[in-house]
Amino acid sequence: MIIDSHHHFWKYDPVEYDWIDDKMKVIRKDFLPGNLEREINNSGVDGVVTVQARQSIVETEWILNMASENDFIKGTVGWLPIADDNFKIHLEKYASHEKLVALRHVIQGEPDNNFILGEKFNKGISQLMEYDLVYDILIFERHLPQTIEFVKNHPNQVFVLDHIAKPLIAKNELSPWRENILKLAQNDNVYCKMSGMVTEADFTQWTEDQLKPYFDTVIEAFGSDRLMFGSDWPVCLVGVEYKQWFELIKKQIKTLSKEEQDSILGENAIKAYKLKI
Repeated sequence: MIIDSHHHFWKYDPVEYDWIDDKMKVIRKDFLPGNLEREINNSGVDGVVTVQARQSIVETEWILNMASENDFIKGTVGWLPIADDNFKIHLEKYASHEKLVALRHVIQGEPDNNFILGEKFNKGISQLMEYDLVYDILIFERHLPQTIEFVKNHPNQVFVLDHIAKPLIAKNELSPWRENILKLAQNDNVYCKMSGMVTEADFTQWTEDQLKPYFDTVIEAFGSDRLMFGSDWPVCLVGVEYKQWFELIKKQIKTLSKEEQDSILGENAIKAYKLKI
């Protein structure tokens, strides 16, 4: 089964989605389950994991409701106030939903580069295992040193790194991202999504050759047993069509065995998120 491990939905609002600037105006519109279902049917993808796009409990409830109504949505990565003193109350309320498989906080948007090491945030993270929830890590490459320390503090918690930690692809800078990714991957409780790469390059002028060193690094670092295909649809549409990205992922892993390719294209997402297929 082929699983897209990372995509979003939204009803476009210029205030709530103010990060969609003029360069990204092609995605200034609604993207809902019907739109995505056509894309995955056209590409041969069987199911998806929906990821929060707003940091609110309303967002979490909204994507859980869509997951309940659409069988192709196999799991959701929601948001809850992890660093809040009342975090456990929210966990008790939402963790029992069978399609809430993980939580995510937009670390990359925090003004403090050390936010991920904060005491209250880590106290919240330490409670996720009790509820069988994964944590998705959304950072920029500059946050990798802190993230390496963070995951070492939670050796039994399953983590999934989004967008290969957003390296500086537009500048063609491989170091120190590469060294830090190799170090992070030494923690075998960390998975990595091959997603969100085109948007870290120049939307209009990126090339396969430009992306290849980054693909090669995560394949070397995480191997076929901890990598996942993710589209980052609809954000990806600023630079690449859904099917085009999926075909590019398949091209990058074509030298691997069929079993290894199957793992990256779906089985690892099912395993990491414990998706009920």
